Amino acid sequence: MRRAQVAVVVVVVAAAAAGVEGIMFHLQPNTQKCFKEEIHKNVLVSGEYEVQEAQGQKVDIQVTDSKGHHLYNKEEADNGKFIFNTEDYDVYEICFVSRVPPTIRGIQQEVTLKTKHGVEAKTYEAQRFLGEAAKLKPLEIELKRLEDLSESIVQDFSYMRQREEEMRDTNESTNSRVLYLSLFSLCCLIGLATWQVLYLRKFFKAKKLIE
Repeated sequence: MRRAQVAVVVVVVAAAAAGVEGIMFHLQPNTQKCFKEEIHKNVLVSGEYEVQEAQGQKVDIQVTDSKGHHLYNKEEADNGKFIFNTEDYDVYEICFVSRVPPTIRGIQQEVTLKTKHGVEAKTYEAQRFLGEAAKLKPLEIELKRLEDLSESIVQDFSYMRQREEEMRDTNESTNSRVLYLSLFSLCCLIGLATWQVLYLRKFFKAKKLIE
């Protein structure tokens, strides 16, 4: 029973590490639709898109990061692919821009986008070719892919552990600051209360209400 549970966990993690996403949407004339995603550092990202043809209408595609760097840019895109490697943990944006002349009554266009991250973004066709040249079995090529997938899972767990440590340090730092602020507030209240008692005592003595 325990082995079955472990197998399920491995399958779920492997599916998450694969990072395959697909979407289909309709792009209205002279509009722009963008998709944003946070991606870790040193992750291979590939994408494949297809734009429905429409007479006189053009669609541009842009892939940028939060700093405005263009990782991929193509005008009058119909279908194609792009691939890039992330240099830092950042938010990456894929935009489709519709351009329709004012003399044409535009129609909505169907756009299909499929992205892959990490191991799934790699192509093993060249490795299969090299494998045949080196007389390697297809199983050995598949083992190489599984090795890369395992390494990706280990990196994901390492990143999660690092984030957990950062969050714990942040919580501890926040708790320390709250404690110091509470002690400072308590000292201020004690000092204020002492001053009020001394002042009132001096005032009542001046009025000869107490000895």
